[in-house]
Order: sequence, then structure tokens, then C-alpha cells
Amino acid sequence: MSDSSEDGAGKAGEGGTGSLGGGSPDAAWRGAERMRDAFNEHVVDPARRAGEAMRASGERVAQNGSALGTTIIDQAEANAREAFAALRSAAGARDLTEVMRIQGEYLREQGQRSMEQAREIGQLIMQFGREAIRPAEKSEEPKREE
Repeated sequence: MSDSSEDGAGKAGEGGTGSLGGGSPDAAWRGAERMRDAFNEHVVDPARRAGEAMRASGERVAQNGSALGTTIIDQAEANAREAFAALRSAAGARDLTEVMRIQGEYLREQGQRSMEQAREIGQLIMQFGREAIRPAEKSEEPKREE
């Protein structure tokens, strides 16, 4: 096997056609340039675009995570504020019946608040998901046009 490859290299080195063909160093050079350009166009450039899209998506994920964390902290703060307000009201109650009424109102309001907060978090997460998909959609569009 190595004899035939050495023979082809010997013929090309001696001015014969060899396995590269064409006989002209310029033709071989142009062929190599075309191969390099094709490789860059079909492999390197798409990989570079994918890397850039992933980096941009990662930055958005970090920003979205920060926004989500801030929203959760804001909600926890509102819940604590309402709990302390209910405790103050219960501490000033005249009898057990008033304490039970205050507690019932707090629990009903907290249930409503929890549902609204869960809805808000769910909407944020859906928005973040849509934003995370957008870079992939944009990078695919040029491929469809070709």
C-alpha cells in the first residue's frame, strides 16, 4: 500500500500528473483555496455563528435569571409585609372572634396573592423561553434562503 502512494508522490514530484492532477502548481493552489473556502463556508462559519448565538443566549439566560430572582424577592417581601400587617391587626383584636376573622381574611388574600404571583412567574418563564428560542430561529433563516 505504501509503495503505490510513494509512486504517486514520486510522479507528482517529478513533474508527472500524480494523484493531484492538473500538472500546474497554480491549479493545485486554486483547488486548495476553493476547498478551504468551502470548508470555511460550510463548517467554520456556521460553527462560529452557532457559538455567537449560544453566547448571546447565555447572556439572556443570566439576565432573565436575575429578573426572575428579583421578582421572587419582591413577591416574598410583599407576602411578609402582609403577614406582619395581619399579625398587628390580630394583636389589636378585642376577642378571639376578631382574631379568627383577621386570620381568615389574611389566608383568603394570601391564597389570591399566591395565585397571582404564580401566574406572574409563569408568564416570565414563558417570555424567557420565547426569547431563548429567537436566536436559533434567526440563525436558521439565512440557511432557508440559500
